[in-house]
Amino acid sequence: MPTEKPRYTITVDDNLLKEIDDFRFENRYPSRAAATIDILKMGMAAIKKQQVAEARKAEKISQKTKVEEEK
Repeated sequence: MPTEKPRYTITVDDNLLKEIDDFRFENRYPSRAAATIDILKMGMAAIKKQQVAEARKAEKISQKTKVEEEK
């Protein structure tokens, strides 16, 4: 079935491929591609969550510094 979605190829070492395949079979994904897509989505979500947490921490530090400067 053709798709209009963009495609690209990646190269991974044997150990990473085994991890992807293990994840795929443990979670009953229909294909390696489907498992890889979800792994990427989970990784991107974790990165965004970390960035939000870091931004909040920086904001708290900035606010604390501002309060201390006002004293």
